Amino acid sequence: MCGIVTAIARRNIVPVLLEGLRKLEYRGYDSAGLAVLKTEGTPELTRLRAVGRVAELAAQADATQLSANIGIAHTRWATHGVPSERNAHPHISGGLAVVHNGIIENFEELRSKLQAKGYAFTSETDTEAIAHLLHDKLKTIPDLFDAVRATIAELVGAYAIGVLTEADPSRAIVARKGSPLLLGIGEDGHYAASDTAALLQVTRKVVYLEDGDVAELTLDSYRVTLQDGTPVERPVNISSLSADAVELGKYRHYMQKEIFEQPQALANTLEIIAGGGGISPQIFGAEAVDVLKATRRVLILACGTSYHSGFTARYWLESVAKIPCTVEIASEYRYRESVPDADTLVVVISQSGETADTLAALKHAKSLGMTKTLAICNVPESAIVRESALRLITRAGPEIGVASTKAFTTQLAALALLTLALSKINGHLSAEQEAGYLNQLRHLPVAVAKVLELEPEIEKWAQRFAGKHHALFLGRGSHWPIAMEGALKLKEISYIHAESYAAGELKHGPLALVDKDMPVIAVAPADELLEKLKSNLQEVRARGGELYVFADAGSEIPESEGVHILHMPEHYGMLSPILHVIPLQLLSYHAALVKGTDVDKPRNLAKSVTVE
Repeated sequence: MCGIVTAIARRNIVPVLLEGLRKLEYRGYDSAGLAVLKTEGTPELTRLRAVGRVAELAAQADATQLSANIGIAHTRWATHGVPSERNAHPHISGGLAVVHNGIIENFEELRSKLQAKGYAFTSETDTEAIAHLLHDKLKTIPDLFDAVRATIAELVGAYAIGVLTEADPSRAIVARKGSPLLLGIGEDGHYAASDTAALLQVTRKVVYLEDGDVAELTLDSYRVTLQDGTPVERPVNISSLSADAVELGKYRHYMQKEIFEQPQALANTLEIIAGGGGISPQIFGAEAVDVLKATRRVLILACGTSYHSGFTARYWLESVAKIPCTVEIASEYRYRESVPDADTLVVVISQSGETADTLAALKHAKSLGMTKTLAICNVPESAIVRESALRLITRAGPEIGVASTKAFTTQLAALALLTLALSKINGHLSAEQEAGYLNQLRHLPVAVAKVLELEPEIEKWAQRFAGKHHALFLGRGSHWPIAMEGALKLKEISYIHAESYAAGELKHGPLALVDKDMPVIAVAPADELLEKLKSNLQEVRARGGELYVFADAGSEIPESEGVHILHMPEHYGMLSPILHVIPLQLLSYHAALVKGTDVDKPRNLAKSVTVE
């Protein structure tokens, strides 16, 4: 959940490291640091570290006029030890420096052994154990590359590491297991980073490392081996991202930008059905027809926002495709005894494709013999995509804001396609129904754009939320997960405590919380559950609760004192959840603006959750 940048080039790489860290701040940002080797005369290791944003580190670099052609850098999201300068990376042992993402599970054992050998620890981190262990290995294995391989052989857990040393200033070494890392092939040198976005400033040619890979970077070349030293070739990819894609542009925050990018993101994701006459299972891969025909039930594994998209899809899969569906939090699934079923399609959903819990749950399901797997993901080269038999890439583009928006709606679009493909292949979708759903999907970007026009009214509502400490979100049916997502967004960026409930559960406990100071937000589509929902809303009003209702046109919920209504432009049938989440995103965004919180980098959170 941190960011790494490594560089060796025929230029001053300090600006490259700092700009790379800025692009990676979304991955972790309680502290930042860098270490470089000044190579004029005797190689000398220089380290700078700062608590807070990368700007603090950049100020130090400017003040010291730091310059070098080889270095490593890091943004941190704390796992071991509080945010502080002494816990910030890089960590040093003798003349070598190490940066690390992930968690070393046996670090206490390593720490004890190294302390017994006389190593003094100055931080609370697991990473410092890697630095001292490597230093110890170099006493008997003088080659840095070989010493790194020997070091990682003793590590238990997940890691991506970058290493450099005064004793060998001509190269940097990187390695990965369970935490993302890629190489950048530049015209003036070689680079490594946790995310392509960090390297777009210098190159679009990237090499994605696999688990167990170790790589050496020099000015003129690079090489990759397995942990045992076996040479391997990894393909060079040309990234489709552009530097402009990760720039803020005219928007105040990345979250705002990404909310308003949703019409285009949906259009890009749904381009695969733009010209065809129907839904083809092969949009999920060449083997999809056979896999989907043999599917008797669906298991969806995901975390956070992706879990909410899967939860929404459960309603679609069971009502439209007529296929049983279970949705599980990935971090819970692999730690309980479940009953495997080889006829189950295991669907894993992740924005980054590197979510540690989801990746582990996928591997666990496969180990149980459930090999029919499908990844819905925004990153085509990610570990989860590579691990899955089938895949559908959501073309949302880079999402920088920690609170997911366009990744969520494109996941829902992908899951709608899966629903229709399963329904069609099992004979539950007539030609007329298929044509109707396809028309809705193709019109979806326009429908979302219309919802975005409601922003001025939602902004007024947000003013009322700024002084609140709690909120309830209500929904029914496929809109209950949308209420869950709305509550999560409000919590993430405004720090207002919010809970979501299926509206029918109000009288089973949550109604006790309702009073004039507890705003209640309801998602009210004009569907078969609307009358039931109206009764639930009356229960709130009878207890003095103030209602904020996102209602479809024709829902006939009257506005009155304590009942605020915002009418959606149109009812959208099965796909209505995709439209209804948009105003909830905007409500959270504007409430956070009023409160003055850090919208794109909410406290304690990181974008890519690559640790358990």
